Amino acid sequence: PLVESGGGLVQPGGSLRLSCEYSDDFKSYYTIGWFRQAPGKEREGVSCINHDSTDVRKNADVVKGRFTISRDSAKNTVYLQMNSLKPEDTALYFCGATYNDYAICKVDGYRYWGQGIQVTVSS
Repeated sequence: PLVESGGGLVQPGGSLRLSCEYSDDFKSYYTIGWFRQAPGKEREGVSCINHDSTDVRKNADVVKGRFTISRDSAKNTVYLQMNSLKPEDTALYFCGATYNDYAICKVDGYRYWGQGIQVTVSS
């Protein structure tokens, strides 16, 4: 399984770090990605990282230099550090896993998903 944590309510300009803890099943040759879905919108890729952190993809329109993905293989965890948060970042954030040596970051490339965690940016 994939389990997200670290979401919540934050003021505009604030920061959050999301964590995606994954099982040993996804330890080798699985890319882990962060995605988000706002109400009434389609799920979109945020940032993705391959199994050995040699390939990272970012959705430039979303990240804009504010979000950083990282992977701690010893802890089976992928992090998404989000800074300078804006109200438009409010969404349900999901992590997903796909069997691929490259950090593809498209929703239809992912088969395994976590339950999602809410991030709300509001004053």
